[in-house]
Amino acid sequence: MPEQEPTPRIPAVPWLWLFVITYVVHVAEEYWGGEGYSVHLMESKGVYMSPSRFLFVQAIGIALMAAGVLIAKRLRFANAFAIILAATVLGNTVTHIVSSVRTLEYEPGLVSAIVIWLPLGLFTILYFRHYVQKAKRFWISIGIGVAINVVIGVITMRGGRLV
Repeated sequence: MPEQEPTPRIPAVPWLWLFVITYVVHVAEEYWGGEGYSVHLMESKGVYMSPSRFLFVQAIGIALMAAGVLIAKRLRFANAFAIILAATVLGNTVTHIVSSVRTLEYEPGLVSAIVIWLPLGLFTILYFRHYVQKAKRFWISIGIGVAINVVIGVITMRGGRLV
């Protein structure tokens, strides 16, 4: 049986669902914001991803995130999973900010990344780090979140194709 994580005052599992909900908000901004992320991706990076493929890939992301919440609850690593999700959304936020600063233009997803994901990610890491029992586990969780961002970036630059 997996090692039990400490119980924070803010329960981790309901908190994790905030990431799923805010992901839906973020996808909506990317889809409808500005010219839409598909057009933005083509104009800024020369990568074609149709709007329908964009929504399909995002639906997979939402499903994987929701499955991760259920698995984290079942296997009792919700605190560490909170750190993973926080690092993932913070990485996405940094990507949006850097791209927008580089071009001095709005990038679809920028507002929800700054207004929602930046505070959610920072608060989650600062709060839940006290409830991940070992420093090594905390840093591994951060690393997994960063790795997820790299994988998302690669998939995006491939036009939403996995292979």
